[in-house]
Amino acid sequence: MEPAVLDDIINRLLEFRNARTVRQVQLSENHIRALCSTARQIFLSQPNLLELEAPIKICGDIHGQYGDLLRLFEYGGFPPEANYLFLGDYVDRAALIDDKILCMHGGLSPDLTNMDQIRTLPRPTDIPESGLLCDLLWSDPSREVKGWGMNDRGVSYTFGQNKVTEFLTQHDMDLVCRAHQVVEDGYEFFADRQLVTIFSAPNYCGEFDNAGAMMSVDESLMCSFQILKPTDKKQLL
Repeated sequence: MEPAVLDDIINRLLEFRNARTVRQVQLSENHIRALCSTARQIFLSQPNLLELEAPIKICGDIHGQYGDLLRLFEYGGFPPEANYLFLGDYVDRAALIDDKILCMHGGLSPDLTNMDQIRTLPRPTDIPESGLLCDLLWSDPSREVKGWGMNDRGVSYTFGQNKVTEFLTQHDMDLVCRAHQVVEDGYEFFADRQLVTIFSAPNYCGEFDNAGAMMSVDESLMCSFQILKPTDKKQLL
């Protein structure tokens, strides 16, 4: 896609960022296909494991809630004023920030022993029913288990606090940052603040009263959170 055409589409998508309510943006099917193709090329040009530097802002699941995406950008600064990492859905990213913060969509895996395993995962690929890639996308922390446990999702594992501590100690890291689960306040710590879940879609699917959150990491790797408060359901009636 030509840069001028891409810039025009982005400007149209941002036209309503100051509107009181989010309106529909009319894009032709050709433009939508071209956007998807351009995005795919960018993703394929990047490594499996993004190695990034702070300062950076980390977002969890968005689930297509476009109005809330604009709110996040209003808080944190519209690109390229600020650098963002989105952990999913729909495109799930695994990343390493300053060699100290490991980010993924789901969670840890019993098969993960070094970062090169992530770097060499094949792409494109179907998601297997078990193994490293499956766990990076689908595993969940659990206060109910020590070690590895069965996951109610019917796929991958749950993992206890001890597994987070073991992993960070072995790899000389400070924090695991992941998305994948709705949490009431938009973020939730686990394992004595060694893992944090970030979920960035407030009022998820219109069925939850959860807040959304974005984690800002500054140059010293200090983490802070910006919150998208849930909308009062009375206002939606």
